[in-house]
Amino acid sequence: MREIAVVTVARSDYGILRPVLRAIEAHRDLRLRLLVGGMHLEPEFGSTVSEIEADGFEIADRIAAPLDADDPRGVAGAIARGVDGFASAYSRARPDVLLLLGDRYETFAAALAALPFALPLAHVHGGESTEGAIDEGIRHSLTKLSHLHFAATEGYARRIVQLGEEPWRVTVSGAPAVDEIQAAVPLPDSELAARGIRLRGPTLLVTYHPVTLAHQHTADEVEALLSAIGQSGFDAVLTYPNADTSHRGIVRRLEQFAGSSERYALVRSLGSEMYFTLMSRAAAMVGNSSSGIIEAASFELPVVDVGIRQRGRVRAKNVVHAESDTDAILAAIERATSPDFRERLAGMTNPYGDGHAAKRIVERLAAVPLDERLLLKRFYDVPFDSARDHGPV
Repeated sequence: MREIAVVTVARSDYGILRPVLRAIEAHRDLRLRLLVGGMHLEPEFGSTVSEIEADGFEIADRIAAPLDADDPRGVAGAIARGVDGFASAYSRARPDVLLLLGDRYETFAAALAALPFALPLAHVHGGESTEGAIDEGIRHSLTKLSHLHFAATEGYARRIVQLGEEPWRVTVSGAPAVDEIQAAVPLPDSELAARGIRLRGPTLLVTYHPVTLAHQHTADEVEALLSAIGQSGFDAVLTYPNADTSHRGIVRRLEQFAGSSERYALVRSLGSEMYFTLMSRAAAMVGNSSSGIIEAASFELPVVDVGIRQRGRVRAKNVVHAESDTDAILAAIERATSPDFRERLAGMTNPYGDGHAAKRIVERLAAVPLDERLLLKRFYDVPFDSARDHGPV
């Protein structure tokens, strides 16, 4: 039986990976080995390892690599500790394939640790672009470290090949998060209230993560966002940011804002059930989370994407972009929450897949030969027109 180790380091990747984990467990020829690290193990972010345990998944290993400080050196130190922790995990038990998702620095540590072990890596959500974050470089680095690729769209698959990956290694799977949405059942108001969220009227769902390539502007951007939310007149449910550079300043300001009025609620981690319920009920989503780009389209949910963090990603017609200033964000909220805008979203198609990503991923993991051809990568040269692509010399 082939053992597939899956790394999850945060609430964000776990919600995406969950249908893949279930599909691995259900496959007769595969065995799941779940490696949990990063924010999942930190009380500051809600100790979301408990959500994994509640879902019934057996955790094979826990890799702690705490972020001592939310500055560049702190992040670099966390990467170093993560590499050491994941290396120890691979020494204890070497899986047949290691499955990774996305662009988190904790995931990067897992991939770097796997390199000396010559572990075959499979990467989900490669080829995408997030120009405002260090995640951009991490994602493309993970592509070059990986041996199999699962792209969310045809365009992203082409970009993976453009990075020199052989086409046979690339599968257009779609986004696994879309699978999870199709099976989601919204919670009733009574259950939301029991979990601390009361929807009294039109509500914004707000998530703002640090823009790690411009973290020196974080305080100003958060002020602009919160000022716009306050002026909008909407209630708001706000969630914690990721554990990135300058995230603690964001948390402090969110706590102050949420404490200023009963119209606002701040939550460390909503969990998938509550998050999808709020996406199905919110007037709009506001901030710079990838879920506004990938998942929100499945709910026909208007999204105000703020700033440059998600710049470069394919986006559906539900997304309105706003620069990081109060007037622009407020104008975008007003546009996104207008009845005309919402009506135009009826029947829209999510460009990130059809809800069968997990099946495609798991079938490929089960079928691919684990041989020399998989491990020994050749750089695939894409033909190009020198004059067109490089211009005059």
